Amino acid sequence: MTDAVRTTLARLETYLADAAARRRPVIAQPPIAELRARLGLDALIREGGLEARLEGFLDAHLAAATCLQHPGNMGHQVSVPEPLAAAGALLDAVTNNPMAIYEMGPPAVAAEAAMIGWMLEKAGWAEGGAGVFTHGGSLANLTALAAARRRAAPEAWAEGNPPGLCVVAPACSHYSLARAAGILGLGARNLVAAPVDAENRIRPGALAAALADLRAHGRTPMAVVANACATATGLYDPLRAVAEVCREAGVWLHVDGAHGASALASPKLRRLLDGVEMADSLVWDAHKMLRAPGLAAAVLVRSAADLDAAFEEEASYLFHAKDQPGPDLIHRTVECTKAGLGLKAFFAVAAHGEAGVAAYVEGRTALAAEAVARFRRAGFAVAVEPESNIVLFRAPGDDAHQLALRRALLAGGEHYLTAAEFGGRQWLRLTLMNPDTTAADIDALIGAISRDRAA
Repeated sequence: MTDAVRTTLARLETYLADAAARRRPVIAQPPIAELRARLGLDALIREGGLEARLEGFLDAHLAAATCLQHPGNMGHQVSVPEPLAAAGALLDAVTNNPMAIYEMGPPAVAAEAAMIGWMLEKAGWAEGGAGVFTHGGSLANLTALAAARRRAAPEAWAEGNPPGLCVVAPACSHYSLARAAGILGLGARNLVAAPVDAENRIRPGALAAALADLRAHGRTPMAVVANACATATGLYDPLRAVAEVCREAGVWLHVDGAHGASALASPKLRRLLDGVEMADSLVWDAHKMLRAPGLAAAVLVRSAADLDAAFEEEASYLFHAKDQPGPDLIHRTVECTKAGLGLKAFFAVAAHGEAGVAAYVEGRTALAAEAVARFRRAGFAVAVEPESNIVLFRAPGDDAHQLALRRALLAGGEHYLTAAEFGGRQWLRLTLMNPDTTAADIDALIGAISRDRAA
């Protein structure tokens, strides 16, 4: 095993050096049948012997991997992991402590408790709050809505949902909310669109009227979901005003801060989440702007009792009288076997501390503003003024042309970006996650688009 680990680390070191020097494409996407053959997957499954073929396998795998460390990576909201955090992931993988039960992973539970405590402090919930890491923002959103349901309909766990129970959220919210509504038995039709403005932000005044109208028609809003920030645009809902409406109406406010909650670490950008302390729950993904390897998403609540009541379970082999020198977390999660997610988040943050997190978030946000200025000078349209590291822009031409440009850029291998719909039109979309991406890379992207337009 030691030789295999050394071989893997050596190959990864070369991979990272090649990425920084742009000696490999940011994206390749070979056909899957060809890739399976190149990796020898089927034969290795049948015959074994991977260790003897490991070097060739690693070379083939890394050649086809989407290279997030390449400065031309401006695609999805996936972290470019802090290198030291990879050591945390390795430590977790080798020890393999499923730490939802304290006795199965004491140091991993301690690291998670410290990270959750730090996040609660940043959210304004250091006193009385609680949280837990889950395997991704989708599970975190589901957990928060389960807690909201318990408050609105305490009998739902045993008896099923009462008629008319619903969740109110902007139509642009992450698709995991619709999944959560389905999993909780609410049904997608009971995910009600919140009133929004032209930028898809919640309109607090209209929200109050919408909640009253739902109740007048026999429906029970169990939660309002606000975005911090929206996945497509990177814009934040007005949390304080929305929270005031929810408090007046007696409705749980959940903030989906999967991507944007890391602004809480920045004294300069914390204003974007002004009022978050008035919410009832918050999702914060460490595998996005905290630069932890995936997946590590925290669900935080203002009142610990709400999270403790979200689930009910019976399992005598887990829940019985025993020494408890530390907390069990299994009561708070969908997962039973839970990896050391907080450990990975801890390694990512502890590499540079709070100041390092703030500098990274501020730097990527500033680069988004600089990108907008350069796009405009190049004659491109910009959808909204960015509040985060997400930018929507269009080159001259129709919607089909935007998607054709994206295909050409991906085929070139030097630039990776996505696309999103906003205002009924198709936009090209940047998410500036790589700390090594600079304004020069934005200029190179503009140049590549201009060449593709001229071709």
